[in-house]
This record gives sequence, C-alpha cells and structure tokens, in this order.
Amino acid sequence: MGVSEHFRPLLVRELTETRKARAGLIADITSTSDLRRESNVDDEHDPEGSTIAFELSQSATLLRDADARIAELEAALLRMEEGRYGSCEVCGTAIAEGRLEARPWTRFCINHAGGR
Repeated sequence: MGVSEHFRPLLVRELTETRKARAGLIADITSTSDLRRESNVDDEHDPEGSTIAFELSQSATLLRDADARIAELEAALLRMEEGRYGSCEVCGTAIAEGRLEARPWTRFCINHAGGR
C-alpha cells in the first residue's frame, strides 16, 4: 500500500467530520443570531448581551478554522490525485510518515514546517 492509499481514508474521514462540525457551527450561529434578534438585547447594557456577542464571536472563529481545515484537506486530496502528496512543497523531499500520521494534510516536511 502506497502513502496515498494509506492516508486517503484518514483525509476523507477528517474532511467528513470537519464538514459536519461546520454545519453544526452554522446552525449554532443562526440559532444564536435569531435569539439575539428576537430578544431585543442591548449588548452594551445587558449582562447577557456580552455573553451572546461572545458566543457569536467564538462560533465565527471556529467556523473560520473549519473553513481553513476543509481547504487544507481538499488540497491534500488534490495533491494525491496529481501524484504530489507526501512531498514537501519547499524542498521536494518526502514528508516523514510520522508527520503525515499526525497531520495528513501537511504540505511541508518537518524542516520547513516552522512559521507556516
């Protein structure tokens, strides 16, 4: 079994789970936004208002993170289709299998992973 065949199911599973989590976040954001509109809350003066604003902010951040993870996973699957999966995008060397186990969507070997 080649590197791609070993890691494809992991990437697909992670992509499916991340898309499901994203859908849940969108539902949470919609529900919280609806609650905020219906309750006529004054965020500035109502102690609950800051909680609602915080929840929306936190959910929006998690949604951005999910979108970024989905993009990384889709890009990894595309690299597989193109035969480029498992090679560092900087130096072209093979990415260690242990690194791929930890981060199967990575584009960089350990030497070029810093600061990215």
